[in-house]
Amino acid sequence: MRDFNRDFSDDALLRYSRHILLDEVGIEGQRKLAAASILIVGMGGLGSPAAMYLASAGVGQLLLADADTVELTNLQRQIVHRHDSLGQRKVTSAQATLAGINPQITVVPLAERLQGESLVTAIAQADVVLDCSDNFPTRHAVNRACFAQGKPLVSGAAVRFDGQFAVFDPRQADSPCYRCLFDEDGDTSDGPCATFGVFAPLVGIIGAMQAAEALKILLDMPGIPLGKLMVLDLRTHDWRNLRFKRDPHCPVCASRA
Repeated sequence: MRDFNRDFSDDALLRYSRHILLDEVGIEGQRKLAAASILIVGMGGLGSPAAMYLASAGVGQLLLADADTVELTNLQRQIVHRHDSLGQRKVTSAQATLAGINPQITVVPLAERLQGESLVTAIAQADVVLDCSDNFPTRHAVNRACFAQGKPLVSGAAVRFDGQFAVFDPRQADSPCYRCLFDEDGDTSDGPCATFGVFAPLVGIIGAMQAAEALKILLDMPGIPLGKLMVLDLRTHDWRNLRFKRDPHCPVCASRA
């Protein structure tokens, strides 16, 4: 975490008062959040609500990575963007919205598709990584980089009425990684929204849950759902918890110290 020694102002104490009232957070927990840095990969349907909740919660630095620009079809669900943001870089649009939500935090826009050394560099700056991308190659690349650097990863996905998310933590010896759950030889996407569609509130639910787990990790709270893939059918509001274990032969995480 970044160094953060200054006291909160009266404005900050008031802003975060409902957090500070929680025994699990308190003033010291809020200081942890203010000192933390989170990387969000993808500023679309999942990244939008996740970033907005993390900004309002007072996470000190948000790194936003996305190479795309805002299109009209995005506005049905990507709530961090506005109509007057059409044609702008998504990270620039999101930065403006988050500044309006909480000017006390730092937002770093990364207008690129993170890969190779740029991915490694961005993850090195983060305490937690949120994978809000929409394709398997990116997810596997982020997973490999997170486990190589020992950074917790919160992964989400949503299409049609079906959402899922999982948490992976290389700091925990028994934590599986994304590769233990999904093989790299599968399809290259979940089924793009442009082809199959997506119910707008679904991405809000999954993105908010990603933000919640990221905050819990930063606060060292118990109950992080490692080894679980949580799957939601929003048509019926049915949740399924699918348990999975670390693959002892996984090429990504089996050889970690």
